[in-house]
Amino acid sequence: MDLNLSSEQAALDETLRAFLGKESPTDVVRAAEPLGFDPRLWRKVAELGLPEMAVPGEFGGGDGTLLDLAVAAQCIGHYLAPVPLIEAGVANRLLARLVGTGGAGDEVIEKVLSGEGLATIAPEPAANGRMRLVPAGAVSDAVLGLDEDRLVLVIQPDIGPDCPGRVIPNLGSCPVGHCEVREDQLIVVDEGPGAVAGYRRAVSEYRALTACALAGAGYRAIELAADYVLQRRAFGTLIGSFQSVQHRLAWDVTVLDGTWLLAYEAAWACDADTADAERLARMASLHAAEAAFRASADSLHVHGGYGYTLEYEIQLYFRRTKAWGLLAAGDPEAGYAALARELDNGSDD
Repeated sequence: MDLNLSSEQAALDETLRAFLGKESPTDVVRAAEPLGFDPRLWRKVAELGLPEMAVPGEFGGGDGTLLDLAVAAQCIGHYLAPVPLIEAGVANRLLARLVGTGGAGDEVIEKVLSGEGLATIAPEPAANGRMRLVPAGAVSDAVLGLDEDRLVLVIQPDIGPDCPGRVIPNLGSCPVGHCEVREDQLIVVDEGPGAVAGYRRAVSEYRALTACALAGAGYRAIELAADYVLQRRAFGTLIGSFQSVQHRLAWDVTVLDGTWLLAYEAAWACDADTADAERLARMASLHAAEAAFRASADSLHVHGGYGYTLEYEIQLYFRRTKAWGLLAAGDPEAGYAALARELDNGSDD
């Protein structure tokens, strides 16, 4: 396992940073609030083929790997690009594994994979006829999720990139929505143990990629802090010269390096479908949620009172890292407890 970027991935990273630096500056991110989605930018991202980048070429994809999508996810996080690339990329990969199985959804799946529709994935199974807090659920044409042992694709006829639905209010400005599971608006694309396993693998991919995005956002938050402390003076001295400031930011960068390593390893494990992929993805999302929010909070702290004002960029990262972490990892205390139980049970093997 080599976690270094290949020459192709390094080129992808450079290209996306140039693209997003031009197309997703802070003004675009601000203008997309409170929905957290920019249809114009999404069309450009779709034209580049990024949502299908990690889909096999036989289905019209880019024949890339989940690691390629991980590089893109980090760039999305760095620029807070208001597009659901992670959600769409994961949903497309799962749908590509199901197309051609003879199911009723082949025609719809092929439409999504061709870029004509936007599909997302619900990180939690449906409960009481509803998929709750679906990332990008307020702007997606279809939601892929688990209803008992059925993998279903719920069509949202009145919702899409150009006609957003009801957004669940959130300070993170994420296009989150609930999705009602109605029998007359869904297609059962798979069912049984295989459907459950495929869904769980896709959720793990979502967690791993979101961890990559959180790492990117965390790094950018520290960059903003470094820029500020090298300009702000207190008692006639640059606050960047204070050891307490230096140590805090240095510690955040060190933790973020570990975050990126773990997230990238989790993405590799998910792509290879290893036995510990689900566990690694859970670890990565929990760690990234904590590390990125801590970095954003520390950056906001060194900004002083200015950090809380809308004029400064750091508040955007502070709010996004909190929201992304909760959507991917859920309640951290419950997540760590579940992970501890899983590891404890595995120690007897």
